[in-house]
Amino acid sequence: MELATFLTLDNQPFAGSYTRYCDGVKSPILVVDLRRVCSSCCDDNALKEREKRVASVKKDIVIEGDCLTELKRLPTASVDLVFADPPYNLQLGGNLTRPDQSAVDGVDDSWDKFDSFAAYDRFSEAWLAEARRVLKPDGALWVIGSYHNIYRLGRILQDLDYWILNDVVWRKTNPMPNFRGRRFTNAHETLIWAARSQGSRHTFNYEAMKALNDDVQMRSDWELPICTGAERLKTDGRKAHPTQKPESLLARVLLASTNRGDIVLDPFFGSGTTGAVAKRLNRHFIGIEQDPAYAALARERVAAVTPIASPDLLATEPKRAKPKVPFGSLIERGLIKPGDVLFDSRKRFTARVRADGSLVTDGKESGSIHSLGAKLQSLPSCNGWTFWHISRDGKDVVIDSFRDQVRAADQQDG
Repeated sequence: MELATFLTLDNQPFAGSYTRYCDGVKSPILVVDLRRVCSSCCDDNALKEREKRVASVKKDIVIEGDCLTELKRLPTASVDLVFADPPYNLQLGGNLTRPDQSAVDGVDDSWDKFDSFAAYDRFSEAWLAEARRVLKPDGALWVIGSYHNIYRLGRILQDLDYWILNDVVWRKTNPMPNFRGRRFTNAHETLIWAARSQGSRHTFNYEAMKALNDDVQMRSDWELPICTGAERLKTDGRKAHPTQKPESLLARVLLASTNRGDIVLDPFFGSGTTGAVAKRLNRHFIGIEQDPAYAALARERVAAVTPIASPDLLATEPKRAKPKVPFGSLIERGLIKPGDVLFDSRKRFTARVRADGSLVTDGKESGSIHSLGAKLQSLPSCNGWTFWHISRDGKDVVIDSFRDQVRAADQQDG
């Protein structure tokens, strides 16, 4: 949540809601997709030069400097994800004390203070516009905040044509108490997840999130502890950074919305949580941090991280990335035979397998494993692979397991 002094917008490379400059030429068109880039202001040489700059972007580094200044130096469309923990503009007044009169170690640093809400909004618009510029066309952004700033950031995101995908509530299992007794305990923070644009094909690793949540769809309320114990970095016995986020939070964000080898940008790098988690999960990172002490702390922290060695241990492979196996191929390979009886897990419905891969019931209703399963349940759709079972050696086996056998055999043969 660390950031430098605000820079004025007089010479910023955007105007109005979001007008971009393409290689020095003012253009109302967002020229960011290197595959489908606008030909009206970029010739082949310009495109090749742009691609070269993007390919040469330095990765796995902590850049010490002002957020806006350093963002402007990054090539357009060069990162896959932005995770930002910006100043919250807490507007704290006076000293906070516990009931025993001991001081609360809160956030009172100069980088979290702005002259007005208007100044904070101008600053936020500036860095969010630059973040959108450096995102690839199918990239996305996560920004975290509290009630002090998250609603202002949400409005700016929409004004800049980001496309909000979710707001996620991080419910803290061990929040700091409310010592004054004048409000509810602030027990959560909010993350906004937004695609670069409405047309972006953002990454979402659905299966990985479901596996992380005991095979149940991951919801938008996450219950995780704040950073404490051995994970909390300290200097001379005190918190090294006042707003260090837990690695569990960053791990969930990166596992959900990035893939191995992606580049993650954190423009408010602080103590380096984003970089540490990215390195462990075999992602690349770029961190920007203005405070030399925080930057040094982050470099030391990231250097001590050992990446997960095997790609197989990183996350569940998305099902859509697996080779497609038609149900008919199970019949062709003899794994399931014509005449075999399939049934659902509760054995309410049964159907026989036809030679062409369709199913038929005793009542002469027929269809594919999907359409017949939906028809029998009076549902609009059905995943036949997980709905239908077959008896093997006295046990009920889901037919999806045969599809996995085919894929494993094909992989060996290949």
